[in-house]
Amino acid sequence: MTPEDRTPDDKFVEISGLTKAYPNPYGDDVVVVSDFNLTIKRGEIVSLIGHSGCGKSTVLTMVAGLNATSGGGIVVDGREVAGPGPDRAVVFQAPCLLPWMTAFGNVLLGVRNVYPHADVEERRDMVEYCLEAVGLADAMHKRPCELSGGMQQRVGVARAIALKPKLLLLDEPFGRLDSLTRMQLQDVVLRTLDEHAITTMIVTHDVDEAVFMCDRVCMMTTGPNARVGRLLDIPFQRPRRRDEVIESPEYFELRAQLLEFLAAQEHATVASRADADDPQQCAAA
Repeated sequence: MTPEDRTPDDKFVEISGLTKAYPNPYGDDVVVVSDFNLTIKRGEIVSLIGHSGCGKSTVLTMVAGLNATSGGGIVVDGREVAGPGPDRAVVFQAPCLLPWMTAFGNVLLGVRNVYPHADVEERRDMVEYCLEAVGLADAMHKRPCELSGGMQQRVGVARAIALKPKLLLLDEPFGRLDSLTRMQLQDVVLRTLDEHAITTMIVTHDVDEAVFMCDRVCMMTTGPNARVGRLLDIPFQRPRRRDEVIESPEYFELRAQLLEFLAAQEHATVASRADADDPQQCAAA
């Protein structure tokens, strides 16, 4: 690829007019996401936040190529997404490890498939490096049943970054963890993303997580027909220290803006349901 052909850094990921509709045998199709538009810069960390059912994970799985789109397009580094591929790695809420393999074996499985021409020593070095990066240097030869939930999720993260993806997709990766483990793993993941400058999209329900980890927060409207409601820039420089971020007055201002948006969406949903249940409204319709 020549310098002229290189994807602009400010348009590394382009999501245009993205729509997802599911067939409904009793009427019109159910449109979960409609006309979703988002551009992500190279190396940027962007979170999707919104109420349950607004289509956050639907957007992420379409970007991953695991869920067919109903309309619009997704381009990653100049290539249109037409299906899953090693240029996009996904970490789900459940780590989904093969129980009969060690942590090393689970990570090696992906490395073997993505780098079939690498020799045994190169693959081993890749796996060991990624497991060490997430703090599992002393546990890489243990099976999942011997690891805590947080350690299992670290294996999932190591497996993803071992593929050297252009885009990392995290679907509520800390949702099952207790508060202390969640914060520890957030720090580990953020340090790894900074070190490798991996462009990342995170689906989360956690306002504090979005503000601490991300460069921008994409707030989605409540579904159906969910779309981008507002984009919020997070001004903190990376790498970040948790104590410095939390002690900043801006942190609480940003957090308040996110909570205000979510509350407004909830209020609009309640009002819409009330109108739908109003007999006079139904009669007028």
